[in-house]
Amino acid sequence: MRVSPVGWAYNTVEDILHEGEACATITHNHPEGIKGAQAVALAIFRARYGSTNEDIRKEITQRFGYDLSRSVDEIRPTNHFDETCQKTVPPEIVAFLELQDFENAIRKAISLGGDADTLVAITGSIAEAFYGGVPEEIVKELRRRVPEKLWDVVVRFSQIYC
Repeated sequence: MRVSPVGWAYNTVEDILHEGEACATITHNHPEGIKGAQAVALAIFRARYGSTNEDIRKEITQRFGYDLSRSVDEIRPTNHFDETCQKTVPPEIVAFLELQDFENAIRKAISLGGDADTLVAITGSIAEAFYGGVPEEIVKELRRRVPEKLWDVVVRFSQIYC
């Protein structure tokens, strides 16, 4: 869930994968944790540069071996909290892939149940890149709720990378 900035800050697949691994190693030093971080960062990178949902699905499936063929409706009945990347990352990428808009992607991610902040961080980050930002009404609400110091970090990051 903390790898999202990597998908914005680097501009080659090689850098995305390298930095995704470096980011994950700090807290998820396991092959599956590293793979999950790289998959999320790569999905964000591809979304930033205009890849279609189907192109993202194909690349993540081929490169990382994730099954992204099931729908959110098929995943939801058996999905539950699981701290492993291999059980968390694929459903959240699917929630993004089924998106109709940014808010819909977030709602689908939450509907899967489990660790909501992780789920939304993954799906929302990919959706933000895909749509070129977060809808203004959501930004206004976030601005109201996020502490000033943290908001300043978001603004500075956005000015540099977005």
